[in-house]
Amino acid sequence: MTQSHEVSIVARDRGLVESPRWHDGQFWFADWTAGEILSINDQGACQVQARAPAPPLCFDFAADGDMLIVSSADGALLKQKAGGGRTVFAKLGPGMWNEIVVDGRGNTYVNGPSLLLISPDGQVSQEAEGFAFPNGMAVFPDNRTLVVAESHAKRLTAFDVATDGGLSGRRVWALLEGPPDGICIDQEGAIWYADVPNAYCRRVKEGGEVLDEVRLDRGAFSCALGGPSRQTLMITAAKWFGMDRMADIAGTGQIVMHAVSVAGAG
Repeated sequence: MTQSHEVSIVARDRGLVESPRWHDGQFWFADWTAGEILSINDQGACQVQARAPAPPLCFDFAADGDMLIVSSADGALLKQKAGGGRTVFAKLGPGMWNEIVVDGRGNTYVNGPSLLLISPDGQVSQEAEGFAFPNGMAVFPDNRTLVVAESHAKRLTAFDVATDGGLSGRRVWALLEGPPDGICIDQEGAIWYADVPNAYCRRVKEGGEVLDEVRLDRGAFSCALGGPSRQTLMITAAKWFGMDRMADIAGTGQIVMHAVSVAGAG
């Protein structure tokens, strides 16, 4: 395993930062403390693109470029146009809905009490349940495999994806040393995962072998690969004091960048 230590902090003094994305030539992230979704440029300047109730506050982008926002408080998946108009795209039902990912066919997956599939026309079906705190998700670029991070089980769980988006073939993709949060995939089929209590991001291959590691001085909540060559690992990080001290996170959130040798995929 190689260890990487050179990181640059491009934004400071945020709250609980999560859900990093590379979209339209920029990194995006959510600040759960502020209830904001922001884009960030190379100089670290942040621009608020949307506001929504939090926590949680996760988002991704539909095939047409519109933003999809998980509104757990409303039990709904919201769709926001570039101009700011927002509609209910799908009803998720009651529960603490959390992470979201959109595959290359335009299918959307949202996890929480269960794992839901939302088709491009807004139809909802339940695909799986019984997770040990489902967290980050990613779809491989061939649209044939979906991976879910199960934080409390310390594992990455994979599913086969059918052409209609349905899931089957549930299996353990990797057992990990710590609880995974947000994840992303690179072009060699390895997965980077963020780990809050151990304050690092690790790159692992299927089976769990650790290939690389980026250590931080605070919890790593999620990660995404982006930049012009997709070789920049963006990490959302913050100090974590426990669910009963969420207010203490304010001001500890950072956006951290690290150059990697293998580009992102998916």
